[in-house]
Amino acid sequence: MKFLRIVLPILLFAFFVLLLFQSCYSVRLRSVNGAPMPDPLSTRTDYYRDMQVVELDTTIGIDLTTKDFTLLIKETDLCPTGKLHTVEYRSTLGGVLLSGITFGRKRRVRIKYVCMKPTN
Repeated sequence: MKFLRIVLPILLFAFFVLLLFQSCYSVRLRSVNGAPMPDPLSTRTDYYRDMQVVELDTTIGIDLTTKDFTLLIKETDLCPTGKLHTVEYRSTLGGVLLSGITFGRKRRVRIKYVCMKPTN
């Protein structure tokens, strides 16, 4: 009996920690056609080395009548072609909890994307 009082809380804590690790993930989609927009002044040492990266960290609100959300990438100074080369979506524990508490109406989004280099 004393053994169960010691081991059970440890097992529950370990299970909870494993659930936390499962809720954080990222997905990266990359085009095989075209070249990424270069950034010669970049000091990054990760996957996006020498690429011009646009990062979005925002909360999206979805109405009851809307079933999905579309983020439009337009031709701007950050993305002169309006075409995407690489897109990365990251989900975190905070985003999952926010979506669960609001029944999917609010979603925390972290997106990184690289535009395609303009063709001559």
